[in-house]
Amino acid sequence: MLGWALAFFVLAIAAAALGFGGIAGASAGIAQILFFIFLALLVVTFIARAVRGRSPL
Repeated sequence: MLGWALAFFVLAIAAAALGFGGIAGASAGIAQILFFIFLALLVVTFIARAVRGRSPL
């Protein structure tokens, strides 16, 4: 998911450089949403690992 956020960020930068304001804004918005979803899932994963503890190897 972080890869998708980075891809939309690069698309937004390229669109902004070429002067496509609407596309750049939409791509930046999508990248921002995906980034925050990724961060939320990362925090949930860390909390789940802390609660469960280490798994036996």
